[in-house]
Amino acid sequence: MRILFICCLFSVAAAAQPRTDSLLHNLLLANPAQPLQQVLANAAEYRCQIIYTQINRDAQNRPRFTHYYFNYDPQLYFNPASMVKMPLAFLSLEKLNELNIPGLSAQTHMRIDSSQPWQRPFYKDTTAADGLPSIAHFIKKVFLISDNDAYNRLYQWVGQQRIHQQLRAKGYPTAVVSRQFLGLTQEQNRHTNPVSFFDAKGKRLYSQPAQYNPDTFDFSRKILIGKGHLNKYDSLVNEPFDFSWHNNISLKDFQQMLQSVMFPQSVPASQRFRLKQNDYTFLRIWLSAYPSETDNPKYDTATYYDNYVKFFFYDGSHRMPPGVRVFNKVGWAYGFLTDVSYVADFTNKVEYMLSATVYVNKDGVLNDDKYDIEDIGHPFLYQLGQTIYQYELQRSRKQQLNLDAFKLSYGTRNPNDSRPAIKIADN
Repeated sequence: MRILFICCLFSVAAAAQPRTDSLLHNLLLANPAQPLQQVLANAAEYRCQIIYTQINRDAQNRPRFTHYYFNYDPQLYFNPASMVKMPLAFLSLEKLNELNIPGLSAQTHMRIDSSQPWQRPFYKDTTAADGLPSIAHFIKKVFLISDNDAYNRLYQWVGQQRIHQQLRAKGYPTAVVSRQFLGLTQEQNRHTNPVSFFDAKGKRLYSQPAQYNPDTFDFSRKILIGKGHLNKYDSLVNEPFDFSWHNNISLKDFQQMLQSVMFPQSVPASQRFRLKQNDYTFLRIWLSAYPSETDNPKYDTATYYDNYVKFFFYDGSHRMPPGVRVFNKVGWAYGFLTDVSYVADFTNKVEYMLSATVYVNKDGVLNDDKYDIEDIGHPFLYQLGQTIYQYELQRSRKQQLNLDAFKLSYGTRNPNDSRPAIKIADN
């Protein structure tokens, strides 16, 4: 049995100090907004980490990246929650490309069966235009509203072992994506469902048997957070919540993954996901599209509004600034909120990357759904986002940007579609 090493040099890392760069720190201090300053003044309590990346273009429009950090520490755990859906989307398309089977694509109909008592088959998808599941439709749902079942299906397609083999190969040796969002045990999560693909006439194109990951994880590092938690019976346990075997990827790694899809030439070839040009276009569309820009799934736009998963522009208006597109993924669970974004303002010729995570749970009890998201979490991330956006609007650049590569075509709603909209989804 091979050993999958995900934890290394902890004694050295533990002694390292979090990184804070003066440029970013001074920018943040200049915004007097109370939610922002409250978190900055208590960064350790809020487990806050921020990465701001300036992008400057040369005369040939080639981007150059300069990263600035606030309280960044790769060993400071945050629960990534739905953030892990982003690399799973990338790996799902990569796996299809490596199979290289004629007629097999992200749009191909698929059937997910079961081989274990706890597994759930999936044959029909009522949110798809044709009523059938596909990798493409799962990815759409993952990015539009952060759908949980869609993530589980991508996990089942890629498989736990391949997830870690590929992330390690791309330079993410400490990344852990070992859990589906199904309340399963460590052992159950090692198993993934049988998957088959069929063409339009029902001919089987490819079958993947049930998989099992024999590799072991090093979960010896204890990650205990809070002063209490509710167990599966909703009983209070006066002990910290144990995140030791939960999903775990650093904020910098998430940003690097997004950068590799937005700017593949900016990272070494060995660190890129093996994607085709149409894959990049597809991913960029759904990383930045709004729920209102598709009929399938038909989400209720009063619930799932334009900036629903755009935390740095989440201001209560439910609208995005004209000319701005945010290519991003967010996650929220256990009081942690995270956003990893590339922002493009086509009107003002501005672009940058911004990533942040914050933990808002003043009572210290986890799993009780009593978190300070609306009064601290969202206001903090919005004020952070506005601080950087307003700075970028006035920051001088030697070269003017050409952002045409990120000007994409989005859909519109059919005004004659009388189907009921989806108001409640598992996300």
